Amino acid sequence: MKILLGTKKYMTQVFDESGKVKPVTIVSVAPLIVTAKQSYKRQSKAEMVQIGTDKTRREFPAIGNLAELAVGTTLAVDLFADGDEVAVSGITKGKGFQGVVKRHRFSGGPRSHGQKHSEREAGSIGATGPQRVFKGVRMPGRMGGDRITIKRLKIIKVDKDNNLLYIGGAIPGRQGTLLEIKGI
Repeated sequence: MKILLGTKKYMTQVFDESGKVKPVTIVSVAPLIVTAKQSYKRQSKAEMVQIGTDKTRREFPAIGNLAELAVGTTLAVDLFADGDEVAVSGITKGKGFQGVVKRHRFSGGPRSHGQKHSEREAGSIGATGPQRVFKGVRMPGRMGGDRITIKRLKIIKVDKDNNLLYIGGAIPGRQGTLLEIKGI
């Protein structure tokens, strides 16, 4: 299994061999260093202080070739090649408090027949018998800021000199979002 961490730079477009335009997201990948082969929770305080505690720390399950890596091994952008399929995980953009039309794609009420102020309202939310709102009812609320994974994205280009990956398509998050890139 191939795993890297990177930060989202920006989106652009590149031309392939046939002259077609491909949308790509450029991801800056810093080299990863294997610091331990046991769980972070199972380490002593001295080991935790030695390794450090920053936001870029991630634990990965020891699957496939990850179990064979020695402590101190460096994983760089050359782990991937052009045409590899990857799954990219990240935190989506936060959109704040949104209504049901934007958050759940409701169509809203009719624009005629006495509907004066209910164009973007949710309408009825259920029966009056229970005297409460059931769990899971789609209502207004905070939107975005969720961790999602987009699978089966292709790596269009690997820039080893600048530690950049050109990944085809859109990737979750804003510029500067920390991403996990896993080979499929």
